[in-house]
Amino acid sequence: GTQFRVFAFNDSVPGPLIVVHEGDYIELTLINPEKNNFEHNIDFHASTGALGGGGLTHVLPGEEVVLRWKAIKPGVFVYHCAPGGAMVPWHVVKGMNGAVMVLPRDGLKDRDGNPIRYDKAYYIGEQDFYIPKDEYGNYKIFKEPGDGYSETLEVMKTLTPTHVVFNGAVDALTGENALTAEVGETVLFIHAQANRDTRPHLIGGHGDYVWPNGSFNDPPRTNLETWFVPGGASGAAIYTFRQPGT
Repeated sequence: GTQFRVFAFNDSVPGPLIVVHEGDYIELTLINPEKNNFEHNIDFHASTGALGGGGLTHVLPGEEVVLRWKAIKPGVFVYHCAPGGAMVPWHVVKGMNGAVMVLPRDGLKDRDGNPIRYDKAYYIGEQDFYIPKDEYGNYKIFKEPGDGYSETLEVMKTLTPTHVVFNGAVDALTGENALTAEVGETVLFIHAQANRDTRPHLIGGHGDYVWPNGSFNDPPRTNLETWFVPGGASGAAIYTFRQPGT
C-alpha cells in the first residue's frame, strides 16, 4: 500500500478530539520536538481573537508554548496548524488537524428546547492526501516528512486528492475497527474535514438530529439522509439505531 509521512498532533491523524463544556477554560501545551525541522502552531476555530490562538502559539523546533482560552461558543469545530503562507494548506493536508467539541452547559436540545441525550459518541476525521508519483506512475515515498514540498504543492493545485481516508489510514473504521452500536442506542457522530467539502451519509439510517455546520446554538435539522459539511468545518449528527445490520 501507499505510505505517507505526515505532520500530526499527538502522533495521530486526525488530532485528538478535545471535549469541553461551554464556559470551560482550555489550557493546552504545544511542544515542537527538537528533532523536527518545521515551525508549527495551532488555530482553534472554536476560539476568538489572536487568529484562533495561531498568533500566540508559533513554536520552532525545541520550543513549547502554553495557550489558555475560554470556550464560549457551543458546537464542533476544526483546529489545525497554520504557520503562515503556503505552509498553512500544506500542514493541513499533511494531517495536522483535529476537532474540538464544546457542549452546551445545559445540554443538547431540539428546536423546541427538549433535551437530546446520547449513549456514545464517535469521532470521524476525514483526511485528503496529495501524494506525487514518480516517472513510473508509482506513489513516491519520502524519507522525511518535509521532503517533496514543491512536488506536493503541484498535486495540491489540481484540487484532486490522490487519497482520502477516515481516521488516518485504510480500514481504520472497518473490520475489527468498525464503529458499533446496539439496537436502541443513540449515537452522536462528529465528522471533521479541515480542507474539503464532505457529505456524510448513514447507510440504512438517517440523521435524526443534524448540526451540519457544527453550531449547537442553532436548532438541529431533522431526518436527513445526507448532510453537507463545508471544508474547514466539523458537523455533528445523532441517530438512534432501530434495526440490526452492518
